[in-house]
Amino acid sequence: MTTVLWILIFITTFCIMEFMAWFTHKYVMHGFLWKLHKDHHHKNHGSWWERNDYFFLFYALVSISCFLGWSYFGFWAGLPIGLGIFAYGLAYFFVHDIFIHQRFKLFRNANNWYARAIRRAHKIHHKHLGKEKGECFGMLFPPLKYFKK
Repeated sequence: MTTVLWILIFITTFCIMEFMAWFTHKYVMHGFLWKLHKDHHHKNHGSWWERNDYFFLFYALVSISCFLGWSYFGFWAGLPIGLGIFAYGLAYFFVHDIFIHQRFKLFRNANNWYARAIRRAHKIHHKHLGKEKGECFGMLFPPLKYFKK
């Protein structure tokens, strides 16, 4: 396996994860598992932990499965795929939980064009308190219209 192919698989996996996050958010979180995601839109709970936080466990298990496939079964692509999923999860955590929702008080003063677009898109998403009529379900690649304001 060449290094270029390994890097290509890693980057492709990372990008596919944005689609998977969008798809899962739109059709699973705002669909049949709304009960787990609802507390993220309705901040009427007294806990730092949200039921919505369970969703990260699913992708963590998929990433770990890829690592296990690489380590124990010789599935060489499991390493770059697992790392791509992990890297996206880490980016999602920093952007969504730390930067946008300020679960840890970091990156509070970030105000560049990308940071403003991410905040705008997420704010539009959260203006809908119900599971229907949502928009902006992705995370790292907001629609272009949010860069123009």
